[in-house]
Parts: sequence; C-alpha cells; structure tokens
Amino acid sequence: MQPIKIITSHIVPVMTDNIDTDQLVSRDSLKKVNKVSLAAMLFYGQRYLASGAKNPTFPLNDPRRAGAQILVTGRNFGCGSSWEHAAWALRDYGFRAVIAKNFNDIFYMNAIKNGILPLELTAAQCDELAALPADTEVTIDLPQQTVQVGTRQFTFTIDPLWKDKLQRGTSDIAMTAKHAEQIAQFEHNLGE
Repeated sequence: MQPIKIITSHIVPVMTDNIDTDQLVSRDSLKKVNKVSLAAMLFYGQRYLASGAKNPTFPLNDPRRAGAQILVTGRNFGCGSSWEHAAWALRDYGFRAVIAKNFNDIFYMNAIKNGILPLELTAAQCDELAALPADTEVTIDLPQQTVQVGTRQFTFTIDPLWKDKLQRGTSDIAMTAKHAEQIAQFEHNLGE
C-alpha cells in the first residue's frame, strides 16, 4: 500500500446519505475475484445513463474534478453488504481519502485495509467542503489529523493503530509478519 501522510487535492462531493456498497460498485463486479481495476465500475448506476452515455450531472463526470483524490459525502457511507470491492473501486479510481459525516463500520475497516483514509467530520464541515468551487484544493494532514482549506482547519480523530498503518502503508500481512518470531515460538511451545 502507498503510505499516506499529506494529501492535497481538489474534492468530489457526492452528498447523498446512505450510499451503500451496491451503489459504489455493482453486483456484476463481484464476479471479479482478482483485483483488476474497478475504477470504471465506481458509481456505475449514477455515472452513466441508460443509454451508456456519461451522466453530465454526476460529480465524477465533471471534468473540473478529474484527478481528485478526496471524496466528500454524507451519512452512513458504505452501508449495505460487506464486500471489499467497494473499497477497491474507490482506490482504483484514485481516491486516497473519503471524508464523510459518518461511515458504516465494515466499510471503514475495508477502506483502511486498502490504503484509503476514511475520516469523519461534522455535517456542517462536510457541507462546507462540498460547497467549495471545483478547483479549490484541500489538504489532509494525517500526522496532524487536520483538514485544511484556505484559512479554515478542521480536526479529526483516528485510532492510533490505523493511523500508523496508513502512514506506513502497511498491510495486515506485513503487520503480522513483524511478529513472525513470536508466532514461531508460540507454535513451538504448542508442540511441547
């Protein structure tokens, strides 16, 4: 995983509450068991019209927001099913952080496991960010746990273990591998 320390980017606001994993990535994408890019599937039902053409009113299709690394959204983001494909699709699209009014717990952990910073701000702060002009840059400073836009600064909380994991870009497997010697000793002791 790519370490996260400071992210400076413009944002994409999708300010709907209760965006579930079905909306983030369609069920058809679940047939993909390897981590092929799911970027094209992200928000598929809203990004595209029935004709297959891009929906001109959906924020991800706004050319001024192309390349954004920060998604700002509403309450209960990532609710619904627990599939990890939703986090894969966000990451593959290029999002490194999701700022929400709050998250579904399972999605929150899936995001962290896939190197995406999920951070909660108040409803008013999220709405303020969502109202910014498309070219406004926002800076997330994970070590300082701040979100900065112009002279405005918001603070957020994160568990120190998850913060360290994201800052180091460490996977669950790598975290476990650090304890290989203790695991081997434990297994050896079981055999006695």
